[in-house]
Amino acid sequence: MTLTQIHPKLPMRNKEITKDFYVNILGFQVFGGDYPDYLMLSKDKIQLHFFLFPDLPPLENYGQIYIRSNAIEELYAHFLEEKVPIHPNDPLRLKPWGIKEFSLLDPDHNLITFGEDV
Repeated sequence: MTLTQIHPKLPMRNKEITKDFYVNILGFQVFGGDYPDYLMLSKDKIQLHFFLFPDLPPLENYGQIYIRSNAIEELYAHFLEEKVPIHPNDPLRLKPWGIKEFSLLDPDHNLITFGEDV
């Protein structure tokens, strides 16, 4: 038996705001059906799923995902050019564990970290 994929499920307070952020700012695409309480997005080889949690206190949300890239500097430069807000405590830098990474927060304060082995 082999595990083949993972599709994180994160909370969202408002489907339209979440969809707008991931589609229009981060470049994801909606796929699957249109469900009132659920959203499925994809980009390249990854999928993200979101479930409706309207009473989520964003500052108490600990949702986190880690996305690997094979062109972290290009991705970071693209986000800066598009004025995507980078997490103020985690700009692009080489971490002690040998991975170059940076983070951002989505509208519900899900932490999204992007990284590349160097």
